Amino acid sequence: MAKLPKALSRLIESLQRLPGVGPKSAARLAFYLLRTPKEFNHDLAAAVTELKDKVKMCRECFGVSEGELCGVCSDKNRDKSQLCVVERADDVLSLEAVEGYGGVYHVLGGVINPLDHIGPEDLKISELLDKIKKDEVVEVIIATNLTMEGEATALYIKKHIEQDFQLSKPNFQLKITRIGSGLPMGADLGFADRATLFRALEGRREL
Repeated sequence: MAKLPKALSRLIESLQRLPGVGPKSAARLAFYLLRTPKEFNHDLAAAVTELKDKVKMCRECFGVSEGELCGVCSDKNRDKSQLCVVERADDVLSLEAVEGYGGVYHVLGGVINPLDHIGPEDLKISELLDKIKKDEVVEVIIATNLTMEGEATALYIKKHIEQDFQLSKPNFQLKITRIGSGLPMGADLGFADRATLFRALEGRREL
């Protein structure tokens, strides 16, 4: 069996490290890039480098931004009393595409998953509790994915919000809701269409 050139083998191995890309997909992508003009490859490499150099974490919601604050957090017209909690920064983009939500977001950075050694301390949960107090949030919409890990994380957050507010603000009524039936169990927000996401937001329920 003929050996591939080292540069091509290295690219295939690197592409396989991307999520959802297996050996065959990586090889197809690598051979595609081999056929494209050199300028295209240079632009692609520059875009990847620029991604790490210029994209930052928003200091308010922990989403992505080019500055200290993302577009949502810097928008004075957004309702800070309504807070939507999501797993990842790309979930914010999915929900923003619905164009029916006027509140702000909080990105956890994942979900509680003991099998992957991810515990509550690895997520932005303490920052979430601080934000609820600071911004006087009246509704927390928990929009973690409808998986076993997402559900467990949602219940953990609900429990700790209730405990925290019972101690700090006994008379303060905070509404905790969960995205509704527009999404089936096991669904990923990134693969849902706009209509489904809109129904999920509209059909949120008390947790």
